[in-house]
Amino acid sequence: MEPVLDLAGIGFGPSNLALAIAVDEEERPVQARFFERQARFGWHRGMLLEDATMQVSFLKDLVTLRNPTSAFSFLCYLKERGRLIDFVNHKNLFPLRKEFHDYFEWAAERVAGQVSYGAEVRGIRTEGDGFELAVGDEAVRARNVVLATGLEANLPEGVEAGERIWHNRDLLHRVEGLEDPRHVVVVGAGQSAAEAVAFFHDRFPEAEVHGVFARYGYSPADDSSFANRIFDPEAVDEFYRAPEDVKRKLMGYHANTNYGVVDQDLIEELYRRVYREKVIGRQRLLLHNTSRLTDVNADGKCVIESLADGGRLPIDADVIVYATGYRPADPVRVLGDLALHCERDELGRLKVTRDYRVVTGPEVRGGIYLQGGTEHTHGITSSLLSNTAVRVGEILDSILRAPRAVVEPKLAARVG
Repeated sequence: MEPVLDLAGIGFGPSNLALAIAVDEEERPVQARFFERQARFGWHRGMLLEDATMQVSFLKDLVTLRNPTSAFSFLCYLKERGRLIDFVNHKNLFPLRKEFHDYFEWAAERVAGQVSYGAEVRGIRTEGDGFELAVGDEAVRARNVVLATGLEANLPEGVEAGERIWHNRDLLHRVEGLEDPRHVVVVGAGQSAAEAVAFFHDRFPEAEVHGVFARYGYSPADDSSFANRIFDPEAVDEFYRAPEDVKRKLMGYHANTNYGVVDQDLIEELYRRVYREKVIGRQRLLLHNTSRLTDVNADGKCVIESLADGGRLPIDADVIVYATGYRPADPVRVLGDLALHCERDELGRLKVTRDYRVVTGPEVRGGIYLQGGTEHTHGITSSLLSNTAVRVGEILDSILRAPRAVVEPKLAARVG
């Protein structure tokens, strides 16, 4: 019979990848296994545009804030790839997104023995002091589960993705089939929307590209030194202890550090393009501010409506891309009936302890931990890379402090 795991990780994006690395580096013996539906590691592959850069420092990688000496750091990755000196000479804290994805893949390969790809957890039930997971035809027992099920694409109510209507997460997956479009519409005011506008404007030099957003213009991200303290590990403690009204204020004050904002360099580049086209008398980059998209049909027909004066501009779009963000996936949906034993607050949100453990009834004796879906308790870094390295260390420490942790040889944890 397979040994009882200390932890079973559900989902294997950057968060649980960082946890797998923490397990690998842990001196105490840990039995861990991670299950991922995808056939291989992947993180927002549809938006790995060639010029897109990370919006967090490379020092906020999978390990450095937890263990600066880790062999899994971004700097160690650069050394192995032969680019360390080149990166240093580049004098840039923010790598290309494609490069950071390659770093993730490099790290995932090094802990591949802990991961089962193409493995979907179909159900979880309580079993003794922990849980039994149904994974394909296999029953896996674990004392704790760590849910990192990620985010879901958000589309406006009534809008359905189709041949001509995409969410930006699928941009690179779908664009190869798009030939010589005449009109492209991009909805949204955040970084992904601005990147998509620039991408289409570059890729299709004959197309009119319409950016549609309710604001007066793209708003710059606040990445100033003091504002960035909202991402500090200490800020999680402060946020967790704060009264509910203070939490709401803090999220409101600092939403512009992360949500619906655009890098200043990209804003300036798009403005230069618009102005240049006005000068040469051929304008094909059209930004519709204080506007919304209405009357959207599956065939691409739509109307850009001004919120200011009600003016309407019909468009027969070859493709409409909604860069309208993501919403947290219900973190306990995978639990099935077990979710009924997870306690919730007066607003229906999960109760979560400081160590990211869901509060459950006494009939659930194992630990259920969340990576994501904890903004209401832990703040803005709930699903962001900024605090991932520290968060996984806290979760692992909590699991290992619990009674009856398995103390078998560490090599047994490498179950593939």
